Amino acid sequence: MDCRRCAEPLERPGDYCLVCNTANADAVVIDADRDRADLTMLEADAIVGTSVVRTTPESGENELKELRNYAGRIADELHRKRPETVFAAGVREVLREIQGESQYELLRVTGEDPVATAIERRGERSLDVVDAAPAEKIGGSHSTLIGGRDGMAAIQTVAGHPHVKKVIPGPIDAGGTGSQSGLRAKATRADAGGNVRLLLRDGSSVQENRVVTTARDADGGELVREDLNAALDDADLH
Repeated sequence: MDCRRCAEPLERPGDYCLVCNTANADAVVIDADRDRADLTMLEADAIVGTSVVRTTPESGENELKELRNYAGRIADELHRKRPETVFAAGVREVLREIQGESQYELLRVTGEDPVATAIERRGERSLDVVDAAPAEKIGGSHSTLIGGRDGMAAIQTVAGHPHVKKVIPGPIDAGGTGSQSGLRAKATRADAGGNVRLLLRDGSSVQENRVVTTARDADGGELVREDLNAALDDADLH
């Protein structure tokens, strides 16, 4: 494949051209199994290339090192492309490791054909990206969170989403009758302005936190909500 701007040969399909500083793929779709990850590079709605990263799963004391190496190689492929957006589907533990190794927020897609789902989602009106650290997005008059470290992890997971502007913790209602142990978090249906609520439940305590997104309407907010619940699910908090 050659660069679409200067025609310089690219080492791998969809690579960012270092000669003329041009991206040749604006999105990457990852479909990751435990032993193989298929990467599909997109430019607009067209597939411009594919690549495969393979590993031989280890067990025992070598498993973690092997998994991190596998995720690191996938993250290196993303870095080579410099995409604006990364969609991801597949095995949860692999996606968690990729997220840890990569600078990109992974937007989860579901269904039998992740590439088709990603292309369909790209057809929606694009949302603005908030380039700020999660801690900078957390604010409001209430500073106490239920669930201790897990509560903070849920808030930071949501605040880390690129289409979240701000997370505003709400008051705590401790008058419930819940019996479930451990913290659970869930993003609720988007309102007309595209914003959602993050519900934290810990035993009988419930906290409703406002999440301000860059979505302009309920449909855009629903896309963000799906991403947030997938991220919370990956973190075992949903």
